[in-house]
Amino acid sequence: MNVGDTLAPLEIPVTRTLIVAGAIASRDYQDVHHDASLAREKGSPDIFMNILTTNGLVGRYITDRLGPGTVLRKVAIRLGAPNYPGDTMILTGTVIAVDGSRVEIRVVGANGIGHHVTGTVTAEVAA
Repeated sequence: MNVGDTLAPLEIPVTRTLIVAGAIASRDYQDVHHDASLAREKGSPDIFMNILTTNGLVGRYITDRLGPGTVLRKVAIRLGAPNYPGDTMILTGTVIAVDGSRVEIRVVGANGIGHHVTGTVTAEVAA
């Protein structure tokens, strides 16, 4: 890997099931992640994905692209535009640093309304 290399994108359909399952799996029972009526009462047009699900999807993106022996050393992300059901999030990555077997990758996850997630992932790549 070299600085400037890009990873193949990953398209993730944002389904109601993915949002609810991710919230349950991460024990995030906030109503905005599973109850559309209560989410609308709080000003959201629908339920939306939680940060823990997004974090897991970013990790999956990196390990899918770099291989099963990859170890995530640091994941630093920031959320932006919500992921609502019916949209698609496209994850992309660019290598921004390489030090031996350690790589740092800038990750962006975009949906139909903007950048859902931005950040960096530092990973140790198996030889």
